[in-house]
Amino acid sequence: MAVNTILIVLGLTPSLVWFYFYSRKDCHPEPKNLLAQTFLMGIIISPIAILLQFSFVQFSSTITGMSQTLTQNTSYFFLWAAAVEEVIKFYAIRMLIMRRPEFDEPIDAMIYMITAGLGFAAMENILAMFRVFPEGAKDLLSVWALRFTGATLLHALSSGLTGYFLAMSWFFQDHKKKLIVIGLAIATIFHFTFNIFLSTFSDPDERLTALIYSTSLLLIMAFLVSILFDKIKERHTKTTAGMATVISPALAGKGGVSNKVINLLG
Repeated sequence: MAVNTILIVLGLTPSLVWFYFYSRKDCHPEPKNLLAQTFLMGIIISPIAILLQFSFVQFSSTITGMSQTLTQNTSYFFLWAAAVEEVIKFYAIRMLIMRRPEFDEPIDAMIYMITAGLGFAAMENILAMFRVFPEGAKDLLSVWALRFTGATLLHALSSGLTGYFLAMSWFFQDHKKKLIVIGLAIATIFHFTFNIFLSTFSDPDERLTALIYSTSLLLIMAFLVSILFDKIKERHTKTTAGMATVISPALAGKGGVSNKVINLLG
């Protein structure tokens, strides 16, 4: 029991650390209970992705005659796996958050998407800890460190990209579906590229190359997501200020609120 608890804590720690980092970017923090529910939802839905990925491997092996091991190392599988995971993380937010009254600012989209992504990563980390544990403490800590700075951050950033486009749909309601699809597509490509780097340079002699490529990609995307956070905050501030400019004269007038203001609020 003690060993199992330690492995679970190890699996959760990277996600919780990154969650603390990104949650501080919200000027108006979300309810802790709702963030906890979102994190747990990310954990709960992760088996669906595993099931869909396993089904793809079985189906592809049957059609092509390739072994399941070879199928899992094809670019088609990596693309499918990335797409499935990004879509599932989005649907966790769609089911749990998007109709809640607490979802009241564009930046909330990025915060909740990242939270769901980190919950998803937590389950992957926990499973990885239990899988590697029999190989010894050295391998366990090595995998833990790599997932801390690699796969866990990957899920946070890819979910953040989807969250940005979901946030943009706040300003362009007529194009909401298109923006979400674009966000999912970009997040999938980013996720797919990361996995390709790791699989292409999988030989022991090429591990350093894989680490350089994958880390460089994560650093670039981390910088981009940081900029996107600032862009969403800036756009929301300008929009709110613009509405306030229109509303104030309208409320001051004898005629009450104008039709223009009503349209803006509606």
